[in-house]
Amino acid sequence: MSTVPSPQQSNLAPARIIIAMGVSSSGKSTAGQSIARRLHVPFLDGDDYHPDSNVEKMRAGTPLTDEDRWPWLENLAKALSEAADKKGAAVGACSALKRAYRDYLIEKAEEPITFVYLDGSHDLIAERMAQRHHEYMPESLLDSQFETLEVPDSATENVISVPISDSIEKITDTVVKALSHLKSFKRWQ
Repeated sequence: MSTVPSPQQSNLAPARIIIAMGVSSSGKSTAGQSIARRLHVPFLDGDDYHPDSNVEKMRAGTPLTDEDRWPWLENLAKALSEAADKKGAAVGACSALKRAYRDYLIEKAEEPITFVYLDGSHDLIAERMAQRHHEYMPESLLDSQFETLEVPDSATENVISVPISDSIEKITDTVVKALSHLKSFKRWQ
């Protein structure tokens, strides 16, 4: 069972940028899009910011190195910051597996970021991965994703941890409630 703090227990710093993070097939894009819709802000998928060389490596089943990731993370951070400038906030999806990657995203965005860690077991994520097709993330890379993962620390990072076993609606509700400094959009308002 996951020890996910309730939004009321968290000590989140207000941030205009929210990034859904986790290993491949944890639901980053789905959760990020849902959160962005609820907040009525842009959604940027980190996959769209990879240089072609990264895409080719992943298609070939070769894990990315840190050197491969830095330009990608910088591009995404800057795009999220620009989107937040235009619309007041922005949501992205990015694996952000290491603390150093999360710190680098914050540095390049030049502002705080709230990370939404999509927490799930290897078995559950492998099952999900087997049921979908990703353009360039083969199942063979899942082990390397878990080996690279440094689970965010809610005591020292701006993070909301949510179990991926929750419905997308529950994940979205949990995150939006924790982001009380941002107004959510509801169709009936």
